[in-house]
Amino acid sequence: MQHIIVVGNGMVGYKFCEKFVAQDESKAFKITVFGEEPRPAYDRVHLSEFFESQNAKALEMAPAEWYAENDIDLITGERVAEINRNSKTISTAKDREFTYDYLVLATGSSPFVPPIKGVEKEGVFVYRTIEDLESMLAYAARLKAQKPNAKAAVLGGGLLGLEAGKAVMDMGLEPHIVEFAPKLMPRQLDSRSSQVLQLKLESIGLNIHLSKATNQILGNGCITGMEFGEDDMLDVDMLVVSAGIRPRDELARACGLEVGVRGGVIVDNTMKTSDDAIYAIGEIALYNQMIYGLVAPGYDMADIAVQQILGNADKVMPSDIDMSTKLKLIGVDVASFGEPFMPATKGHSIIFENKTQHLYKRINVSHDGKKLLGGILVGDAADYSMLHQVYLNGMAIPEDPAQLILPASEGGALLGDVMDLPDEAQICSCESVTKGQICGVIENGDAKDLGDVVSCTKAGTGCGGCKPMVADLTNATLKSLGIEVKDSICEHFDFNRQDLYKIIEVKRYQKFNEVLDNHGNGGHGCELCKPLVASLMATIHADTANKEYAIQDSNDRFLANIQRNGTYSVVPRVPGGEITPDKLIALGEIAKKYDLYTKITGGVRIDLFGATLSQLPLIWKELISHGFESGHAYGKSLRTVKTCVGSTWCRYGMDESVSFGIELENRYRGIRAPHKIKGGVSGCIRECAEARGKDFGLIAVEGGWNLYVGGNGGANPRHAELFAEQIDNETVIKYLDRYLMLYMRTAKPLQRTAAWQEKLEGGLEYLKEVIIDDKLGIAEDLEKEMQTLVNKFECEWTQAVHDPEMMKRFNHFVNSEEEDDNLVFVPMRDQKMPEPWV
Repeated sequence: MQHIIVVGNGMVGYKFCEKFVAQDESKAFKITVFGEEPRPAYDRVHLSEFFESQNAKALEMAPAEWYAENDIDLITGERVAEINRNSKTISTAKDREFTYDYLVLATGSSPFVPPIKGVEKEGVFVYRTIEDLESMLAYAARLKAQKPNAKAAVLGGGLLGLEAGKAVMDMGLEPHIVEFAPKLMPRQLDSRSSQVLQLKLESIGLNIHLSKATNQILGNGCITGMEFGEDDMLDVDMLVVSAGIRPRDELARACGLEVGVRGGVIVDNTMKTSDDAIYAIGEIALYNQMIYGLVAPGYDMADIAVQQILGNADKVMPSDIDMSTKLKLIGVDVASFGEPFMPATKGHSIIFENKTQHLYKRINVSHDGKKLLGGILVGDAADYSMLHQVYLNGMAIPEDPAQLILPASEGGALLGDVMDLPDEAQICSCESVTKGQICGVIENGDAKDLGDVVSCTKAGTGCGGCKPMVADLTNATLKSLGIEVKDSICEHFDFNRQDLYKIIEVKRYQKFNEVLDNHGNGGHGCELCKPLVASLMATIHADTANKEYAIQDSNDRFLANIQRNGTYSVVPRVPGGEITPDKLIALGEIAKKYDLYTKITGGVRIDLFGATLSQLPLIWKELISHGFESGHAYGKSLRTVKTCVGSTWCRYGMDESVSFGIELENRYRGIRAPHKIKGGVSGCIRECAEARGKDFGLIAVEGGWNLYVGGNGGANPRHAELFAEQIDNETVIKYLDRYLMLYMRTAKPLQRTAAWQEKLEGGLEYLKEVIIDDKLGIAEDLEKEMQTLVNKFECEWTQAVHDPEMMKRFNHFVNSEEEDDNLVFVPMRDQKMPEPWV
């Protein structure tokens, strides 16, 4: 058998192996893969997700067992130290020697660390591997224990730098981005789009420092600051260097392969180096005098190397590499495609900008206005996939190209249907999957749903940017074949959430098993259908989560949010953020009595952390005695209605936002919905309650309230849309009753109002017709249903502490009254926190 050695087990090295073993001819070869990291290949594109889960396994491209199952020898934690081209051997740092017939260099790149004086000090990190992240987490934890207001800087304002900025925020440090250039993301964005991105990032807490050349790192042993000039310094306690990458070409240089002046192994369009037996792929390969830092070109290079080794000489890399990309940086959509920076000699640029919403869209079109040449999107990249396809396939554009980027309310979004794309349109660039392949696996019967399509084609398994278009193509193809596209909630029910709502409403079912036995597919249910049915029954019967607690998820079951060490947080309702001194004192005394970590939340409430399961009813009982009730922080229900002080105190206030906010929060408390709901009421257009970032929001204006609906923060921030203007309190409540009840009736499971509203055929205008004009004749029914829920509200905590049967579920052990003695806390800023995971 011929022997292939792959040096480097990153994403591209793994992809070479995956593509190779998928070929029938691969049986004639033996593959050995060397990785100097101690683990199999993992997804560096989503590396920042490690800060959320700290689960390295979740990032794995494939487990070690996969390599063994495919007869691949995976050797981790061992560096290849030397290549001997004459004898076709490699030597490792452990003095082991291996012979090859073909050698594939996939060593990738290393972070570039500028030669700054003091860069070797403790507290300076690079952002590249899981081990780097683990070191950063450990250092940050020590910092915060000693200095609660510790600061961290990131050197570099490019793609990786902003990812590192998010990492710094996730670690609870004050984040600073330091960039040498006069703008962020200088390679991807023009000046105006960079300014919009900067405004957005600053609004969520990042401190941006541009045009800064770092002269030295300050500190005696540990970093204490950065010096830019004689009187220009920044005090920081930690630094993450993310100033670019350099190809790992040291092995190639040492064995005499041709390399570029600025690094990288020179390859031709077959991925061959200057040695016919050696290939280079990924970020080590210098192709067309460029290093391509995106995963999609690296995967294409891996495929070409596979085909060349197997003798398919006609498969070569294209001369033009598409560098289009879509990313979500700290919750902000950023995308560029084609030629983002186009000189006026080649075409015209059309720009839409809204700095108040942190939106920037630019498209570049040919002089005759008939061809899309490229563009930049910041803040809203929902149309990226289709714009990218229009560019790639030279598709026709509207007579007025501006309609491609104008908001829908201004006559934009004329992008056509996904089925209009040609079959050769590449939908998934990471895996080189075309529209024809996606539709083909459905048409020939190999795929029956989205999961099958992904399994058959691997579309969407790379960076994930193409997932919405893959889903749209799947559904459109199924419909074109006359196949009903079922939106079933899980394998136990052939119904969507709306169908189950009507079934339970008509049949008046009270128990989950009644629904399952009469309308299910057998089995015992699952974590998807059980909580969903519980939520529907709570809405339909105007009941609480206590009725059938066993089918709820853990938070709803115990009426509290479980934390990472198995303790719970308790969040009493504080309507509108208004609280009396006596209640404040009571909260402090209760927190002190039960030794709870105390924090004021972003939703104007006070959160008490660290309660054990058996303590929950005791804490609730004391809170109830002081007039508190459940804040439903654990439920898919109304969380808060945030308010500013309005005309009660503020000189700019135009209406009593606090009073109305309290009225709305008390009205909608406890209602069960497809997802959590948040509201906001601002007393004037200065918007201190951030009402437009909520599921519903009110802003006081001359003549009444402006009502906004369908906004949310989180991973995909959306501004709420203006629904009605200058309406009075009574009309606000009438419209909100109808809106929320329609959402609760028709939305999908775990679908926020923003996504539900966007997916509705007809969108906001359709909602106005239904809710304001009563187009469907259901307005009165919706109001009555909501009023029933309002009238039957009951505090779930009060229910629990007064019911002996319910109290039984709050023992940590089923057969014992003992407490869990495995809980360990450590001090933090005069309070406590769970001991960090190791």
